[in-house]
Amino acid sequence: MPAVAGLAATTGVRPACQALNVPPASFHRWRQRAAGQPSRAPRPRQARALTAAEQTIVLGHLHSERFQNHAPAAVYATLLDEGHYHCSIRTMYRLLKQRGESRERRDQLTHPPYQKPELLATGPNQVWSWDITKLLGPTKWTYY
Repeated sequence: MPAVAGLAATTGVRPACQALNVPPASFHRWRQRAAGQPSRAPRPRQARALTAAEQTIVLGHLHSERFQNHAPAAVYATLLDEGHYHCSIRTMYRLLKQRGESRERRDQLTHPPYQKPELLATGPNQVWSWDITKLLGPTKWTYY
């Protein structure tokens, strides 16, 4: 972008961007970052967002002994059956994610690394293979 900035000083922003095939919006964004200005204003808090007290209530339900091993969808359904609505399932997940408590709860299997089969021959007619390009011999750098 410095090339565009140099050319823009003499010819103008739009002709410089057209000559170097750079979108003008990208140039202006680059200039804002170079000046240390934030590219966007922080988002305002939503009017319908849960208050801190409401978040504490929801997290209290999610952390209670009764629901500690249940998914937020199950907690939501149970509370709804009892006549209590605090927030949506997605909001429950969002609250858990903010605190680093949302993850896959099932144990994940990791497969061991695949070991390529290696055939070792110490003499002729000991190992047979359909691919005879490179059969490992008894010493290093020896192939049949």
